[in-house]
Amino acid sequence: MNFFEHQDQARRNTTKLLLLFGLSIAVMITAFYGVAIAILSAQTTPALGGLVLWRPGVLFWVASGTLAFMVVGSSTKLAQLSQGGHSLAKGLGGREINPLTDDPDEQRLINVVSEMALASGTPIPAVYLLDDEPGINAFAAGFTADKAVIGVTRGCLDQLSRDELQGVIGHEFSHILNGDMGLNLKLIGVIHGLLLIYIAGRLVLRLSYYGGSSRRSKDDKGAGAVLAAALAMVVIGYLGVLCGRLIKSAVSREREFLADASAVQFTRNPEGLTGALRKIGQIQAGSTMVSPMAETASHLLFGEANGNLSFLGGWFATHPPLGERLRRLGQVPIPQGVSPLSVGASASSSRSADESLVMGLHGGTSTAVQPAIAPALLASPNPNQFMTAIGTTDARRLEQVRSLLSELPAEIKAALQNPTAAAEVVYALLVRTKPALQTHQIEYLSNTHGPDCRKRVGQIYNQVRALKPGQDLLLLEALVPALQQLDPDGGRKFSQTAQALSQPGGRLLLSNFPLQLILRKRLSNSSTETATITDIADLWGDAQVVLALLARVGHTRPEDALFAFKLGLAQLPGAKAQTSPNQLPPVNSADINASLSRLEQAAPKLKQTIVDACAHTVLADNDVTPAEMGLLRAVVITLDCPAPPFLR
Repeated sequence: MNFFEHQDQARRNTTKLLLLFGLSIAVMITAFYGVAIAILSAQTTPALGGLVLWRPGVLFWVASGTLAFMVVGSSTKLAQLSQGGHSLAKGLGGREINPLTDDPDEQRLINVVSEMALASGTPIPAVYLLDDEPGINAFAAGFTADKAVIGVTRGCLDQLSRDELQGVIGHEFSHILNGDMGLNLKLIGVIHGLLLIYIAGRLVLRLSYYGGSSRRSKDDKGAGAVLAAALAMVVIGYLGVLCGRLIKSAVSREREFLADASAVQFTRNPEGLTGALRKIGQIQAGSTMVSPMAETASHLLFGEANGNLSFLGGWFATHPPLGERLRRLGQVPIPQGVSPLSVGASASSSRSADESLVMGLHGGTSTAVQPAIAPALLASPNPNQFMTAIGTTDARRLEQVRSLLSELPAEIKAALQNPTAAAEVVYALLVRTKPALQTHQIEYLSNTHGPDCRKRVGQIYNQVRALKPGQDLLLLEALVPALQQLDPDGGRKFSQTAQALSQPGGRLLLSNFPLQLILRKRLSNSSTETATITDIADLWGDAQVVLALLARVGHTRPEDALFAFKLGLAQLPGAKAQTSPNQLPPVNSADINASLSRLEQAAPKLKQTIVDACAHTVLADNDVTPAEMGLLRAVVITLDCPAPPFLR
């Protein structure tokens, strides 16, 4: 199953979730109706008719009240979660870690998350630390990959080695890439509607106990009815809690097995993840969490957060048993070239004093498999390979990313920790080699930011020109967390400068366009519109604009560019029914940006065909240049598809 099929399945799972929610509502309405009939029958004298099972009026009011409670509960919770993963992480007691932190353990976590994001082509997510949680647990949350956050407990930092932490983070990235996060957040909102009845019943009982006992008389049937109704709300509300657990179990358990297997694929180090799972079983806190919101969010956590329902059996568990997860991981084949550690050995949790500074962003070596040759050139995948790679990563690519980052000059590495310096590195990336363009850009920098900035950018320019193919986009994405730390005025000034340098004199520079697209996508605060367009006819003109742009890069002869353009168009559904132009349509930055914004709204299966058309256009001659691959990746990333770097 590829990235787009996972996204489509997530949409279908939303329908499954709504059906299960509807079934739970029907069960609770039936239970409340039975209680209401019993109460009314107890208060009715035999002369007035006694027990009557079918009372449509009672059913109407019971159903209306129950639905109102659930709708209010769900809509309120979803409104609270409108900020996505940030809202949830804060609700669990999380503290956002500054990506520029100098704490060694926090920096180790930031490095692991950053490396995984860069290798998979996703934006580097915000990272939250749950300081008050000694257990080993983690989560990924957000409505889209662009808005995702990663959260880990203090127990992860205190108990896990770097390889084990990487296994846990790989598990969470699987949830990001497989489209589980949005469904999980919706699930929290839906289940809160079921919980609200239980919460309201407990509140009424408490008020009745403290406020009503002094006024209650023996013949006060009204007070007795209120007390009985409150007790029914607690009992039936707890039935809602169990229904919520069943729904979470039905939706999440198989996804956990998939995420475990994906983490092994990502890291090619099974012992990292299995070591983390073993430690959950070894330490007293396990994966348990103390936050009151842990039960609500239990289905999106790395491990079982609440063991209090274990007496009810596996039906109500949000996660498979540890033993079963370890058993299945033992069946994951270890890739050739990796020496497996002894099966029963427990991964060491000891860390050297400088372990937080190893790999990727800070150099060093890894215990994972090393590439035989240092990455230097862009690979030339065929369209099928490109499509298969979207939404995933592997150990070789992860190691290549670490290697490329470790080779960055010291001054550029330091910029990863300094927002102002990061902005100047971006300016240097945007400065072109052509003298006339370069003079225009340097003059703009001098007039806007002063001669000191121009001098520093000039010094950095020689270093970024020496980067290997593909390293420029990787560096740009690594700089994004630092750029996000710019103050509002600094952020606006940076955006204006980057725009001016990308299009000196208002001209669209294809060489700068990939950088411009990625900057706009990664630094945008706007929410992506819901992907609902399913008919290519609604997007045919927009697809032509983007394919025409891609065809212009890497082809010196007009006939070759036109062939690549038509080859891309032919991959779109219904292409035979459309008129194919005999020359490339003209393009400009405004049209391209507008078309990309509309193409973002394509449903997953339609978006798959659009991305496939883009890949066929660029790879038509089976010889990809760095400029072609950079623009292809930037376009695909703009369409909300994680396109990993292709490196030899």
